[in-house]
Amino acid sequence: MTTQLPGKILIVDDDMDVLRAARLLLKRHFGQVDFERNPQKIPYLVSNFEYDVILLDMNFTRDLNTGKEGFEWLDRILDLQPTAAVVMFTAYGDVEMAVRAIKAGAADFVLKPWENEKLLATMQAAYNKKNRTQEKQAAPAAQTQASSSIIGSSPAMLHVLDTAQRVAATDANILILGENGTGKDMLARHIHQLSHRTAHPFVSVDLGAISETLFESELFGHVKGAFTDARDDRSGRFEEASGGSIFLDEIGNISLPFQAKLLTVLQNRAVTKVGSNKAIPLDVRLICATNRNIEQMAAQHLFRQDLLYRINTIEIQLPPLRERVEDIIPLAEHFLQLYRERYKRSATSLHESLVLQLQQYEWPGNIRELQHAMERAVILSQGKVLMPKDVFVKTPAQDQQLNTGYNLEEMERNIITQAMKKVNGNITEAAKELGLSRAALYRRLEKYNI
Repeated sequence: MTTQLPGKILIVDDDMDVLRAARLLLKRHFGQVDFERNPQKIPYLVSNFEYDVILLDMNFTRDLNTGKEGFEWLDRILDLQPTAAVVMFTAYGDVEMAVRAIKAGAADFVLKPWENEKLLATMQAAYNKKNRTQEKQAAPAAQTQASSSIIGSSPAMLHVLDTAQRVAATDANILILGENGTGKDMLARHIHQLSHRTAHPFVSVDLGAISETLFESELFGHVKGAFTDARDDRSGRFEEASGGSIFLDEIGNISLPFQAKLLTVLQNRAVTKVGSNKAIPLDVRLICATNRNIEQMAAQHLFRQDLLYRINTIEIQLPPLRERVEDIIPLAEHFLQLYRERYKRSATSLHESLVLQLQQYEWPGNIRELQHAMERAVILSQGKVLMPKDVFVKTPAQDQQLNTGYNLEEMERNIITQAMKKVNGNITEAAKELGLSRAALYRRLEKYNI
């Protein structure tokens, strides 16, 4: 009797015969097997469906036999879902490229034409490995969620939290303003958790990451046949948030035409899917955020004044970390404990000299920068007490600069170099060590010529 694993598999290949043959074999052993010929659909599929293993061809018609597209789509998949298990399909002549793909983050590769037993064994191994990884991460993830309440006892943050507490019980639209890395997403979730909608979905949308061609479909949904490749009806993010809260991050980034469409939805409290004439009533709490001076944009006619009035019934300004110095050490200690447990490291405390330097540093990247700095320090440190050198990496030539400021680029270059050496050049592992996405790490490697 064939044992079937409750896994979800996605096969991406432009050869329909390959897709049919692979699906016929795998569907007897896995709970769900989907396939797709068009690799352009990968971002949508990976973002909306949690696949256990993705079987990805290395060559599509645009770059025949170069493997370039396979690497590009592997990077894209791992950026969208860093824990994805990707098995590469390759021809005999592409074995060297397949090995490079494993170094870049793929779980394994299978040669074409494949042997059924080999393909099945590889897919099952990838599935089992991912499940074991998820089980190991479950406890730290639960701890992270349990300790995800906002940390802040400075006067500035106490004012923010008091305002959030008072407005959470209402359905008033909220606009959160603040620099990058100040925790706008976390504050939005905090407000949702305090509201009467907490049992319903919290849907977060990064408007800056949505292309204009997908804006309406992503937010409002579409019906089957609305456009090329719209094979099924799809709910938009507003509809997914029904009964709960929708968080529109980077709202200052959308163009004027789409500002008008968004305003219509908010005024009518209803959405109309692309390709449909039927309005769907909305019951959502709207929370928006931006790091831009949106009032100045409105004065310059770059942002609709009527939309601004609609979204900022209550406005909350999140202070940068440099204006809440009292919170720096509690945050640093929180991240120290979090990553100490996650990575099973020995560091338990901050040296007095490090405490002073953490408080004196300006933190232009705010909490996000502090979090990444502490994660790197915990990973790379060798003692129980974190020292300034663990967080503020410097070269001997910079000793004199340390009292007047820090060369951030040199610090970052050194930290990336150390991480790459530690993992023997494995991009995926280095990105995890550094708390960066693979794409962000690639940009820095190119920037510093590492």
